[in-house]
Amino acid sequence: MTSWWDLIEGGQSTPEWPYPIRYGQESRISTDVLVLGGGIAGCHAAISAARRGASVVIVEKGHIRRSGQGGAGVDHWQAACANPCSTVSPEEYTRAIVDGFAGYDCGPMRYAQCRESWDAALDCERMGVQIRDVHGEFEGAEFRDPETQLLFCYDYESRHSLRVYGDTMKPCLHKETVRLGIKTYNRVMATSLLTEDGKAGVRVVGATGVNVRTGELYVFRAKATVLAMAHPRREWVFSTELNGGAATFADLNIVGDGHAMAWNAGAELAGMERSYDTAGGFAYIQYGVGYPDNTWFGCTMVDARGKPVPWFDGSGRELAAVRDRFLPRDGQKFMLIGGGLTGSSVTPQTQGNHIDDSLAERIRSGEVVLPLYADLPSLPAHERRAIFGLMVGNEGKTRVPVYETYTRAGFDPDQDMLQAPIMPPDAYRSPHYPAGVSVPQWREIFGGGLMVDWDLRSSLEGLYGAGRSVYGAGDHSGAATSGRYAGRRAADYARDASGPAVDEDQLETERARVYAPLQKRPESMGWKELNAGICRIMQDYCGQFRSEETLLRGLRLLAEVREAELTRGYAANPHELGRVLECHTILTVAEIVMHASLARRASSEHLDFRRLDYPAVDPPEWRKLSPIRRDHGEVKTRDVPLDYHLQPPYASTYEENYVAHGGSSPDTGGA
Repeated sequence: MTSWWDLIEGGQSTPEWPYPIRYGQESRISTDVLVLGGGIAGCHAAISAARRGASVVIVEKGHIRRSGQGGAGVDHWQAACANPCSTVSPEEYTRAIVDGFAGYDCGPMRYAQCRESWDAALDCERMGVQIRDVHGEFEGAEFRDPETQLLFCYDYESRHSLRVYGDTMKPCLHKETVRLGIKTYNRVMATSLLTEDGKAGVRVVGATGVNVRTGELYVFRAKATVLAMAHPRREWVFSTELNGGAATFADLNIVGDGHAMAWNAGAELAGMERSYDTAGGFAYIQYGVGYPDNTWFGCTMVDARGKPVPWFDGSGRELAAVRDRFLPRDGQKFMLIGGGLTGSSVTPQTQGNHIDDSLAERIRSGEVVLPLYADLPSLPAHERRAIFGLMVGNEGKTRVPVYETYTRAGFDPDQDMLQAPIMPPDAYRSPHYPAGVSVPQWREIFGGGLMVDWDLRSSLEGLYGAGRSVYGAGDHSGAATSGRYAGRRAADYARDASGPAVDEDQLETERARVYAPLQKRPESMGWKELNAGICRIMQDYCGQFRSEETLLRGLRLLAEVREAELTRGYAANPHELGRVLECHTILTVAEIVMHASLARRASSEHLDFRRLDYPAVDPPEWRKLSPIRRDHGEVKTRDVPLDYHLQPPYASTYEENYVAHGGSSPDTGGA
């Protein structure tokens, strides 16, 4: 395929750019609340703030109708503890998840999710999203409540998580932003946070952005800003010849712009050393192969001879019936399953049911013969249609590439099985590396982001966080609830805040940086090479195993890239300008990860973090957060208890803190 860059290098004439070029033109917009990112968290934040009476502006790199990690849909809605069928309280669910992540989770954001998830689901229903089986498609199913018509997933007894028809989620949210008169700037990439007097570490007064179709610069002045731009991607692996990123159902426009902007403004970030192994560009499309986790939870697996793979509960007891897979064991109040809440991220008390833990050994011994298959036809009809239909048909990036494509190709879940690419854990090891060392250093940031208080306010006045811009784990309903919570708090702050002023010197510096890639030089290079080069440094110097020596070498190499290659990045059009600026972000995030890795001088099983020079795993003195920030060019860190949100000056319970910080369920504003 001939690229725009190939045409320029070859001296050929290029097609006319289809949009007006407006480099150097500038628009200035003022608002009460500025929401950066128009995904699930951003839309809910904007809607919530607007219903609070604030004027609101959304800045979105794509188009909010389908942008963000939840843009293509959602199949289940977690932590709906307040729904009329749930037997789990918000406090119980919050503590179970926070404990499951060994304390490395954002308690305030998680409790807001557990308190408001059901309210948020009802809000989405009023906007037009179907959250019930209103047509009786699953009438008689064990997971359906006949009175409310709600459909439950994973834990049919405790009933705290819902199956939803979430393919229309973003279009409905988009429609609501239009109804409320929220001004949205689509195709505008936010590039920096503006601060009072242009200084770092002080009040945030707005942001800058560039239109990735016209090149026009935007200056947004705001009393309060909500950062809702998800967590970084493309730091360890990038190849447009594969799938372009590490997670196939993620929005590949998400590279960590919000993290980099917050860092440059002097905000504290926590958990940035945390990452996990990923299949990188070689992953199968998400949920496009049969495996009994999350969307496919409960599916029967068989080997090449048709022999079923056993299921077990959290205590190791084999489960004989399909229905037992969805029920807590005797004495267990509830299970946590779905959205990554499996394995080491749950406690024994909430461990969900799962396929045989000894599967890898059984494959090696020949007892289980590869390949494995997801045996949909053997499931009860309601379970089969719930997996391949409701859930596969509504989860992010599955309706078209999986459900519709497979169906058109003739796949019939009533009679066909789907192969599962399961291999022993050491299948990809090379004989050139020691046992236990995985060759691909493909990783993905997980859980790092803004350090926030009970208002979801960052360490900077006027800057709030929502969704995966905040440290800690998260899922779709977590993004929705944290967005609506942060939007309220930002609107309340903006009501009494003074009018902000933009520092013109700071703006001029950012203007020069944004437009620098437009200058063609003999040694210029494209954004793909820049992205791939930064990834290679991360693979070599900040992979699965880290040490002070490798991290310092990596930082030196990143500094050289910043001084040399990054200055030679060239953009032939506004789209490429955005991509080059993303490389600035990726480089900054890479530096943050390395600095955070240096700050944690201990290994951690909970963080999937290995320091070769500090091999002790999770020593008691390192059970803490070590948030970092940039202060006048220096990286500073401090120690914070994992349960800081329950320590003075805060109250000792989630309920008390939630109420004290205005967390009562808000008016829906006539949605």
